[in-house]
Amino acid sequence: MKSQDIRKAYLQFFESKGHLIVPSAPIVLKDDPTLMFNNSGMAQFKEYFLGNATPKSNRITDTQKCLRVSGKHNDLEDVGFDTYHHTMFEMLGNWSFGDYFKKEAIPWAWEFLTEVLKLDKDRLYVSVFEGNEAENVPFDQDAFDIWKQFVSEDRIILGNKKDNFWEMGDQGPCGPCSEIHIDLRTDAERTEVSGFSLVNADHPQVVEIWNNVFMEFNRKADGSLEKLPAQHVDTGMGFERLCMAMQGVTSNYDTDVFTPLIEKVEQITGLKYTSNEIKTVSEEQNKTNIAIRVIVDHVRAVAFAIADGQLPSNTGAGYVIRRILRRAIRYGFTFLNTKEPFIFELVAVLADQMGEFFPEIKKQQTLVTNVIREEEASFLRTLDQGLQLLDKVIAETSSKEVNGAKAFELYDTFGFPIDLTALILRERGYSLDEAGFDKSMQEQKSRSRAASEVSTDDWKILVDGNVESFVGYDQLENEVKITRIRKVDSKKDGVMYQIVLDATPFYPEGGGQVGDKGTLVSANETIEIIDTKKENNLILHFAKKLPENVNASFVAKVNIDLRSLSSKNHSATHLMHLALRTILGTHVEQKGSLVNPNYLRFDFSHFSKVTDEEIQQVEDFVNARIQEQLPLIERRNIPIQQALDEGAMALFGEKYGDNVRAIKFGNSMELCGGIHVKNTADIWHFKIVSEGAVAAGIRRIEAITGDAVKKFFASQEALLGEIKATLKNPQDAVKAVVSLQDENAKLKKQVEALLKDKAKNMKAELAQEIQELNGIQFLAKQVDLNPEGAKDLAYELGTLGTNLFLVLATADEGKPMLTCYISKELVAEKSLNAGQVVRELGKFIQGGGGGQPFFATAGGKNAGGIPDALTNAIEFVK
Repeated sequence: MKSQDIRKAYLQFFESKGHLIVPSAPIVLKDDPTLMFNNSGMAQFKEYFLGNATPKSNRITDTQKCLRVSGKHNDLEDVGFDTYHHTMFEMLGNWSFGDYFKKEAIPWAWEFLTEVLKLDKDRLYVSVFEGNEAENVPFDQDAFDIWKQFVSEDRIILGNKKDNFWEMGDQGPCGPCSEIHIDLRTDAERTEVSGFSLVNADHPQVVEIWNNVFMEFNRKADGSLEKLPAQHVDTGMGFERLCMAMQGVTSNYDTDVFTPLIEKVEQITGLKYTSNEIKTVSEEQNKTNIAIRVIVDHVRAVAFAIADGQLPSNTGAGYVIRRILRRAIRYGFTFLNTKEPFIFELVAVLADQMGEFFPEIKKQQTLVTNVIREEEASFLRTLDQGLQLLDKVIAETSSKEVNGAKAFELYDTFGFPIDLTALILRERGYSLDEAGFDKSMQEQKSRSRAASEVSTDDWKILVDGNVESFVGYDQLENEVKITRIRKVDSKKDGVMYQIVLDATPFYPEGGGQVGDKGTLVSANETIEIIDTKKENNLILHFAKKLPENVNASFVAKVNIDLRSLSSKNHSATHLMHLALRTILGTHVEQKGSLVNPNYLRFDFSHFSKVTDEEIQQVEDFVNARIQEQLPLIERRNIPIQQALDEGAMALFGEKYGDNVRAIKFGNSMELCGGIHVKNTADIWHFKIVSEGAVAAGIRRIEAITGDAVKKFFASQEALLGEIKATLKNPQDAVKAVVSLQDENAKLKKQVEALLKDKAKNMKAELAQEIQELNGIQFLAKQVDLNPEGAKDLAYELGTLGTNLFLVLATADEGKPMLTCYISKELVAEKSLNAGQVVRELGKFIQGGGGGQPFFATAGGKNAGGIPDALTNAIEFVK
């Protein structure tokens, strides 16, 4: 049974049981500050389990893209070394929100596996929670009794808290779970050792394929459990493992989820992957297999993350994606001998394979391909640079063990993988101080952990029920009551309080727009609100202190000035998006934005630099819309399909509900929950201040509006005044600058001619100072020339013979430079290399450089080191 058919069969089965099929949420989470990525099937439904929102149906089924590479769930370092761990995986799920419970969930699981998929019942084992006396949670007798209807008691395993009690995190909904495991070993192996003893023992062929979580409790901040007001079912089934079971193989990588990708890698590299069915392989083949598994797994995670809007970067979720991709590149570089980008070629295979269920990978295929290709090229350059830096570290090592702290610096600062460092060192007869590396790594992790430590108290509920609402589209202040509060203590921000209001006018951070600031005012005091965010469908107002009387009535007042500035920038962002699509083409799509009171930032797909002329056209287009005084047309709570049919733009990677809000200014119409001006005239003026690349195929524009433009024009006018004053107030400032440039160019040519003459004149003088050592004409000297003059002089002296070894030093404007020239005949006969010479001598001037074997240069910071560099040059010809 093909993987696509298995996926369809699951969704159709639960649809027949009254479940609504919903699409996968994006793999990258943008509205949950507690998670970077969707790491489980239930992540997108947290607000329903917490009772903060009402689902569109009490029964839902889906297949969810998940990523586990950080935090509590981190499988990254296991990926490739075994046959069943993955970074990205699909979690098939069926969900009950206060509807059915154990007596339905367990029989349905058994029915689907044994009657629809017809898996061998003799290979299946089940587990139930054995109970935990310390937490006052009893043995799950209900689940045990239900299972006895389908399997004998010798196939029911009693699992402990680690294996059979599922928790969202340190706090939140949780409950006992009942798993189904399958034994995929041969009949002979099963006869010899019972599968019962191998459940939850990390055996690669005795694996969990189904997990029914029965959400009954809420874990509080002090670790205690309280009953949830309703009982829920959270089912997670590993799609890749199920495919392994259905396709009669013993490795996820031997299923058709991965084989098309593996075949493409084989085609590109000329190497072969051996199936898990082949039990004995050489050490070399095993390394090849691991590398191929790493690559085909990682490209899925990276490609879907990029398609969902997360570009590789040096911070946050972007850094995680970059690290996954770099791990794949490194394995290809080291074990598959791939020195050129190739992983990007797998994107087309992935799009063909998964585009039916996940259309975003088809839609974003070109972008994903280009970003991965550029990331590969960039990291391969980093690897090349790292090899040079490693050469330097080795050269500076007096013993045969390389300092672990220096190896960590290569890893941390330059991204050079530690296992590659260790491999190269072994090949060259060195060892790595692993304890020193581990110590440096641990110190960094401790610093990072300390900086991000957060403790969160339980919510103190002041008003029962789901009563919160947002009124900020229509009101900037409102009389409110506090419905709940909690304390949050972090190393970064210190003690903060999160306050939830019943009807808040404060806009929470989202859609690129920053959260509102303002005040809560009562009869007796004023509390400053310093930020507003959204978490699990609750709008959280951040304050440094709580009101003395939290039960009092308050007036919530938004900072009008900051809100107004942000709204101008947000509306200008929409107009600019339309302008870019009109001027550059409809391939332009928003890939990220930031809207705050000071400026707007907009990332978009485009494959070349936006020219000055195009930037001017974009500015003119937006300002024309401002001049037209277009009114805001706001459509709230309309069906998403209706909005799309009317021309509204939706962004990939965003999670939309069935009903949406659409914002329209003239021909600009987008799905958006942000704050906007009532009329484009309120923006006053729009000005682009920068344009540049963010990643391959992604450009970034920063722009300003309103008062910021006024300040910009004023500063430009002042700058022009300074320039004119410096030029003695000419009538035509541009003509005066051009005249200065022309004069400067003439003088530069004259200086160059004089320096060339000076070099020729010095040639005869220096020729007298050349000494012969071991048959080599040698000279090391500091000269009063600029670097270009030193180069000319070196080539002039090079005409004197075929055995010249020359090192010239300059200190033009205090900047030291070493120039090395070696006759090509000497390079061939004596294996001398000018690049190596300047790298070694460059240490004396606190610098480095390189070049060709016969000519190279090195710049530095310490001109005082020139005499030592020249003195040591003779060591190369002794």
